[in-house]
Amino acid sequence: MAMSSGGGDESTPMSDINTTPLVDVMLVLLIIFLIAVPVVVQSIPLTLPKVAYEVTTTKPENVLLSVTGNGESCQVVWGMTPVTSQELLDRGVAKLKGVVDRLGANIKPDDIPEVHIRGDVNTPYRCIGGAVYTMQSAGYAKVGFISEPPAGTGGVRQ
Repeated sequence: MAMSSGGGDESTPMSDINTTPLVDVMLVLLIIFLIAVPVVVQSIPLTLPKVAYEVTTTKPENVLLSVTGNGESCQVVWGMTPVTSQELLDRGVAKLKGVVDRLGANIKPDDIPEVHIRGDVNTPYRCIGGAVYTMQSAGYAKVGFISEPPAGTGGVRQ
């Protein structure tokens, strides 16, 4: 490649812009973007499980809640005892504290009780969501939902 330093006369300045550094910078940016875009935009191919339902193993220390409600009020039942939101929080904290005090330093993640919520189909989300939030505030890490399989599935994994 030849490089020109000016016009025919040595004393006149060159009026053309040298674009070589600009092209170099643009190529470097293009390479950076070509490498960075696939890292930022990731799509992981997944095949999600098709499950009618999974059998839940209930342990005696698990908390069983039933939640019902209409448009105006919500009712939460701990076992067979109706509780208010504050009573739910207090009972949850007390039960979890009792388990931790009983097991002490030997506690494992499987020893912490779970919360199983049975929600009526016609219950507004705010009722069930409130129960989930309250139990998570009490310190329970595992909160799950109990449901019935659709008719005719037999409860087997598909």
